Amino acid sequence: MSRWWGSTGGRNLTEVIKQLLEHPQLATVVISMLPVVELRGGLPFGLSQGLSPLAAYVWSVLGNLVPVVPVFVVLRWGSAAMRKFGWSSKLLAWIERRVARRRHVVDRYGVVGVVLLVAIPLPVTGAWTGTLVSVLLFLRLRQTLPAISLGVGIAGIIVLLVSLGVLGSIHFFVGM
Repeated sequence: MSRWWGSTGGRNLTEVIKQLLEHPQLATVVISMLPVVELRGGLPFGLSQGLSPLAAYVWSVLGNLVPVVPVFVVLRWGSAAMRKFGWSSKLLAWIERRVARRRHVVDRYGVVGVVLLVAIPLPVTGAWTGTLVSVLLFLRLRQTLPAISLGVGIAGIIVLLVSLGVLGSIHFFVGM
């Protein structure tokens, strides 16, 4: 078995992806690290690859948390520099507009608002957005990381229950 993380050595992207998919835990982590997809895509993927519910939950939560500190640091220290260049200034402005749509929750509830924002497993409400909102609100990393971790954990439980059909079953019986 060759190393998946090594140089592609002439291999194409399809071969690299096939090799990654041979390791469902790692693939679940990588998918959960992606913006927009995050844990909402990683956890169901892990389940679909035969991981136990607990394993899929743990790997997807860990994967979703991996980018938090680097994104926080880059945005905190790099936002001033980004504003000086055309393309990055436009990217930062786009991100700020997207984050501003959810800012009212955090403004009203503070750090608890970050938890609530991240815990809702909908598009544009995950760890990446929670990190961006935290930077825009000048929250410290020691406030941000626990809040986002708790929010990701709650979102993971919701996504797991939905993926397993538990919430659908409850709705079926309550709605009768």
